[in-house]
Amino acid sequence: MGVFVFLPLVLPLTAWPIARLAQQHLHPRTSTRLLSWVAGVMAVCSTLCLCLLMVVGTAQLPGNPLPDGWSDQEVRDAVPYDEIAGRAAIPALLAVAVACAVALWRQHRVRRRARAALAGLPDTPIAVLPDTAAYAYALPAKGRPAPGRGRRERPRRTRRPGGRVVVTTGMLAGLNSPERRALFAHERAHLAARHHRFLLAVRLAARANPFLLPLRTAVVYSAERWADEDAAHAVGSRRAVARAIGRAALISRPGPAPALPALAAPGPVPRRVAALLGPAPAVRSWPPLWTAVGLAARTAAVGTALSAMSSANAAVALFQVLQAATPL
Repeated sequence: MGVFVFLPLVLPLTAWPIARLAQQHLHPRTSTRLLSWVAGVMAVCSTLCLCLLMVVGTAQLPGNPLPDGWSDQEVRDAVPYDEIAGRAAIPALLAVAVACAVALWRQHRVRRRARAALAGLPDTPIAVLPDTAAYAYALPAKGRPAPGRGRRERPRRTRRPGGRVVVTTGMLAGLNSPERRALFAHERAHLAARHHRFLLAVRLAARANPFLLPLRTAVVYSAERWADEDAAHAVGSRRAVARAIGRAALISRPGPAPALPALAAPGPVPRRVAALLGPAPAVRSWPPLWTAVGLAARTAAVGTALSAMSSANAAVALFQVLQAATPL
């Protein structure tokens, strides 16, 4: 394995330039997808490398249940600084597991509370809560049970599978008719593109490797910009969506589900408004090569590929070493 086992832990640094440039030069849809995939692959690779290091570190602990051959000098020589790196990887991997579990639990709790708040309301695509506080968010639908499971088949619901748009009477009272249409179009865009999956993926990636935090921030912004552009296309007016975002940011208050996509989500609202007041972004799947964003995107792609190859190489090498050191 050599020093290649450590590369996936630091290669996320190669994605930092694209995290900023993608927001400025790429279409928000392309930026969200690109950065989410880069963050996800790099997080998996860095976690895999921690697991490989933990195997070496755990085998050296007294009383471990692993085969005795795994603590041989041949195995330790496969990892540079095996005593330090191996034992440091144990609490690091435990911290990653706890952080990801907490993130998943909080996401589940937020959705459960959001659905509980809708109890008693009509099962319609748009749910209006009687609340003077101004907030709105997109609530994804729950996964449907597989056919044939359960004691009896439940009747089909009339709600669309994409989820529901939740808005309060306070938010509706603060917006005029064109701004309300922009609000509903924005939240529907979140549901249609399933932005909650991208946001959860980058949140878990940032928990797995703190070097991926800039990518999480960039994806949160790009997902909102993606919904802004889709809403502008749906209502036929970029200025109306910009006014709705500005007005909602002024009157909104933190709602009970801050982790869900929302029109007035915390973040650079002035940048979103300025982008909507300018020309529409060009729809381009991949940036030109000899530009700053093109070079940054290819640097991130190379870093991601190197991270994947380093992880695979380290995993195969350690497997072969452990297989040779394990008695039959």
